[in-house]
Amino acid sequence: MTPTEEDDGWRENFLDWVVANKGLVESTQKAYRRDLEEFCEWIHSMGVRLSTTKEDQIVSYVAHLRDTQRHRVATVARKLVALRQFFSFLVYEQEVISEDPSAEIAVPTVRDGNPKALTVEQVQSLLESPVGDEPATYRDRAILEVLYGCGLRVGELVELQVDDVDLDGQLLRVFGKGRRERIVPLGSPAADSLSQWMSGAGRNAVLSLRTANRGAESSVFLSVGGPKRGTQLSRMGAWRIVRIYGDKVGLGEELTPHVLRHSCATHMLINGADIRYVQELLGHVSIRNTQRYTAVREDELRQIYQQAHPRAEVRLKDR
Repeated sequence: MTPTEEDDGWRENFLDWVVANKGLVESTQKAYRRDLEEFCEWIHSMGVRLSTTKEDQIVSYVAHLRDTQRHRVATVARKLVALRQFFSFLVYEQEVISEDPSAEIAVPTVRDGNPKALTVEQVQSLLESPVGDEPATYRDRAILEVLYGCGLRVGELVELQVDDVDLDGQLLRVFGKGRRERIVPLGSPAADSLSQWMSGAGRNAVLSLRTANRGAESSVFLSVGGPKRGTQLSRMGAWRIVRIYGDKVGLGEELTPHVLRHSCATHMLINGADIRYVQELLGHVSIRNTQRYTAVREDELRQIYQQAHPRAEVRLKDR
C-alpha cells in the first residue's frame, strides 16, 4: 500500500465513523470529505503524509485558506474543525499516530451577527416574480413559497419525498439535521403552489419527458431540463433558482435560501409568535439558536416604539 492509499483509507474510515457516531447528515459528510481531500492534496504536494504532519504545517495550511484562497472566516473555521476531528480520530480511535498535531491550533472566532431578513414587501415581490404556466415556473414558485412559508433549510427542501407531503392536511414531514423528523404546517399559498407543481401540468409533466430506463422518482422537486430531467433537484440547483429570482427583483447577492428561512422566523416573532413554536418549526435542537432572532424583533419593536409612542417622541425632542 502506498502512503497516499494509506491516507485515503484513514480518511474513509473517519468519514464512516463520524457518520455513525456523530449523526452527520449527508451534506455535512460531503463537506468533510471535500475539506479532507483538499488538505491531503495540499500536504501530499509538499511530500508530507498524514502520519508525519506537524502543527506548523497545519498552521501554514490555515494561512493558505485565509490569505491565498480568500475563504471567509466561517469557512476556514469549518475546515479546521474537520481537521481537528480527523486527527483526534487517528490518535484516539484508530491509534495510528501518537500525537495530534492540530490539538493546540485555535479555531477562528466567527462573529455571531444577527440573521439577515427581508422586509415583507421584498418577500411579496419575490414570491410574485415567477410568472408563467410552464412546469419550471410551477416548481420555482413552490420552492420559494415553501422555503419562506415553512422556514426549511435548502437541504431539507430538496430531500422532500412525495410521501412527506400531505396536501389535504396542509402538512410536511421534514427530516432535518441528524435525520430528526418534524411536522411542519403548510400555509395556504405554499400548499396551493405545491399542489400546482405536483399536478399533471407540473411534476408529472416533467416525469413524462424523462429518458427511458430510469426508475421511479419519489423526490418532490425535480430538475426540469437537460440530461438530469426528472431526477432530484440538487442543493445547488435550488440555490440557483432562488438567486435567479432574487436578481429579477433586485435583491442580488442579498438573497439566499437561508435568508428566506431567516425571514420566516423573524416575521413570525415580530408578529407575536411564541419562540418555542418558532424553535419547533425551524427544527432547532437548542432554543439558543432561535434566540438569535429575538434581537431582530427587539430592534423592530424599538423602532416602532420610537415612531408611535408619545413619550418616546418627547424624549427624542428633548435630546
